[in-house]
Amino acid sequence: MPNLPASADEHRRLMTLLIVSAFMVAGGIHYQTPMLAKIAAEFQADPAATGWIPTCSFGGMLLGIMFLVPLGDRIDKRKLVLCKFVVLILAQALMAAAPSIAVLAIGSLVTGICSSLLQSFIALTAEMAKPNERGRALGTQMSALFSGILFARIFGGLIATHIGWRYSYVLSASMLLLLLPVLWTRLPTTQPTSQAPYRELLWSMYRLLRAHGAIQRAAAIQFMLGICYGGFWAVAAPMLALLHHIGPTGAGLIGIPGSAGILVSRPAGLWMDRAGFMPVVLTGICAMLTAWIAMGFGVWSVVAMVIGAILLDCGLRAAMVANQTMVNTALPESRSRANTLFGLHVWAGNASGAFLMSWAFAHFGWLAVCGVALTATTIALLIHLRILPVGKTATPAQG
Repeated sequence: MPNLPASADEHRRLMTLLIVSAFMVAGGIHYQTPMLAKIAAEFQADPAATGWIPTCSFGGMLLGIMFLVPLGDRIDKRKLVLCKFVVLILAQALMAAAPSIAVLAIGSLVTGICSSLLQSFIALTAEMAKPNERGRALGTQMSALFSGILFARIFGGLIATHIGWRYSYVLSASMLLLLLPVLWTRLPTTQPTSQAPYRELLWSMYRLLRAHGAIQRAAAIQFMLGICYGGFWAVAAPMLALLHHIGPTGAGLIGIPGSAGILVSRPAGLWMDRAGFMPVVLTGICAMLTAWIAMGFGVWSVVAMVIGAILLDCGLRAAMVANQTMVNTALPESRSRANTLFGLHVWAGNASGAFLMSWAFAHFGWLAVCGVALTATTIALLIHLRILPVGKTATPAQG
């Protein structure tokens, strides 16, 4: 448990700090979204080559979640967060000065690795919240995270158009640098919940996953939904530029309807507190199915893309808030590892989607992208309805 402030006012200030931190950190791997066409033009690269930038960022997040987040059960989360925060600032500065796609991809990889500290913010929020208010607390935290993504997409496009795409990363590094001393002085220390060696800590996650069928299903569902989400934002800007001649500003502005999930995250958390995660997740999956059907018409209409982006984000966020809350509730003594398991599947899906859909779009076009996404979302629905079994449920083990 964290060493929490004694007064309610100090507690609220700490929660606010976590919210602001999530907002700023979340944007780091999303400034690129509306800028990919501009980056491709500067380096004379095709969509498949620029696709490595989001692929590396999502893959980096995957590596950070897998190998660093579990340490939150073993060491003080404060030290873990601050170390990654400093490296994140350096990575954003590297991306601002990148002389090639390769260096930009490396900076994107390191940014993704360090952005895994978002999982530490989520674990801290879950630990500080009352059990009957955990869904609402996590919904609020994730609203801040999604708002940071929206900010990055909009300003990334505007800055790329009017100043130059590199200045998006200058802005990001500057904001993080201003926040660093506040985190250094205000972030509480936490007590380890496990004394297991690092190797055993990693291996224990496999046992935890095997022991909890509900976590297996939640993780598999978010992997499939992550394919749809990561893939969409990896190819949205190149698709709009190619088919509708829309530049970075327009691609960035689609982030406004494409972040509609900000409005549903907190209500989804409240609904989760009252009704459980099953109906919330089902609604989210159905919204994403509808989104990709609508976006199939995006070849002819930008309006279809806007409608699809709204439904896509609302569906994903509702399902994620519900599943994230369930995972944090199921394993209270192993929250860092539980969040690792969950986040691992989310970001593996994002990375897989960015790669698959960049390749599909480059070789077969937009309708192929929609076909991949509809297949992944249908699999998620079948898993949630337990028509498609995932793994075996063993006797629950201790973390």
